Amino acid sequence: MTTATVDLRSDTVTRPTPQMREAMMAAPLGDDVYGDDPSVNALQQQLAHMLGFEAALFVPTGTQGNLCAILSHCQRGEEYIVGQMAHCYRWEGGNAAVFGSVQPQPLEHRPDGSFALDDIEAAIKPDDPHFAVTRLLALENTWGGKLLPFEFIQQATALAASRGLSRHLDGARLFNAAVRQAQLNGSDAYVEARRIADCFDSVSVCLSKGLGAPVGSVLCASRAVIDRAVRIRKMAGGGMRQAGFLAAAGSYALEHHVNRLAEDHALAQRLAEGLGGISGVQVEAPQTNIVFVDLVGPARARAAELIPYLKAHGVLASGLYRLRFVTHLDVDAAGVDHAAEVVRAFLAQ
Repeated sequence: MTTATVDLRSDTVTRPTPQMREAMMAAPLGDDVYGDDPSVNALQQQLAHMLGFEAALFVPTGTQGNLCAILSHCQRGEEYIVGQMAHCYRWEGGNAAVFGSVQPQPLEHRPDGSFALDDIEAAIKPDDPHFAVTRLLALENTWGGKLLPFEFIQQATALAASRGLSRHLDGARLFNAAVRQAQLNGSDAYVEARRIADCFDSVSVCLSKGLGAPVGSVLCASRAVIDRAVRIRKMAGGGMRQAGFLAAAGSYALEHHVNRLAEDHALAQRLAEGLGGISGVQVEAPQTNIVFVDLVGPARARAAELIPYLKAHGVLASGLYRLRFVTHLDVDAAGVDHAAEVVRAFLAQ
């Protein structure tokens, strides 16, 4: 499976497997804007049932899924509490503020991705015309590849509910979290995904990351929230017509690619171990499929040279804010071993 280039930039670079392509070509189609694409409807029902929600909505991207959720829970002049490094705050272009006049109230993360419960409590505004109305708590799982502690999820969402706030989960990698949580609990990944989802009023799940579908996310929520989200999706240009080709890939992924995420996690661990013995490299132990790496000591001065060197030697990585390697279904053991060896060769110069 290893090719000339080992692409570890993200799990978004995956391509449909031959079996997934067959499912896509066989998909019955309709016009989803009219609500009559059978493959889209089947995917929506499949994931809503899997996670315990009344309804679901297929959207082109995880960014749009989060936007539809936030704007369905919040009105103009209201706000959502969110992590300072959460994707739906930092990495989605400020879309809730730009398109919906919904204000984010970011909080500092603890190292494990959680917040102090007192910080959540303090961020909820009093009923006073000087303040935006606090309406929503948004969490993310996994966060930076880390499993958000389930006890924190329970406590934070219970606190939010007690104060009348809705709860949204950016579950772009929910099934990575569920696989990890299942391993820790000796449980089943589908069971753990449902346990996590039960704490929230809405959950957005990305199909085009580790699950390997080419396009799409699904927002799950109550029927009332999804009805609002349909309108927002339309305004945002997310109404696709014969989208069943893409939805069929998502259904295939949910049926066949969830448990195999454990293989990606094992490859990330293998990569971390391969990098761990290299002088000048500091590796954050991965919990799922993302490995973060920092150059330390004298090697730090050469950090800007590393990504071009990797690319020249057949390894692609991301360096947006730290060096990041992400394993996925199009990477194998030989590929991650090669990546570690290229880093070793760079620092040996």
